[in-house]
Amino acid sequence: MKLAAYLFFDGNCAEAMRYYAKHLGGKLEIMTYADAPEGAGEGCPDTPLPPEWRGKVMHACLTIGDELLMASDAPPPHFLKPQGFSVAITLDDEDQTERVFNALADGGTTTMPLGETFWAKRFGMCVDRFGIAWMASCQKEGA
Repeated sequence: MKLAAYLFFDGNCAEAMRYYAKHLGGKLEIMTYADAPEGAGEGCPDTPLPPEWRGKVMHACLTIGDELLMASDAPPPHFLKPQGFSVAITLDDEDQTERVFNALADGGTTTMPLGETFWAKRFGMCVDRFGIAWMASCQKEGA
């Protein structure tokens, strides 16, 4: 079994996922609502979208190694502000952790500055410029 986060955005999914791909690496695939077949059917939007939403993201997938971060733009009026979760990312070394954390926090809000804890060499929390909460860590040996 594998678990993956699926994030919903209010029209800025492509920008967010390109930002994540730039700073996290991996392969990004994006499908817009315009890419979906016309009319009702399996996997097709069941309500008409405003014309300006045809270029918005119906599904995006960022593949990083064996991990997936998926997302889409939630059509009006279905978007809900993200709350009650964080995307947790564990990095290999302290320099990488600092670089990724700083990129995620840039333009957002740091809720716990990156620093050493009793369980991690580095741990920090932030809400990025797109409203997504993140926890970044570099674990101590044996933790």
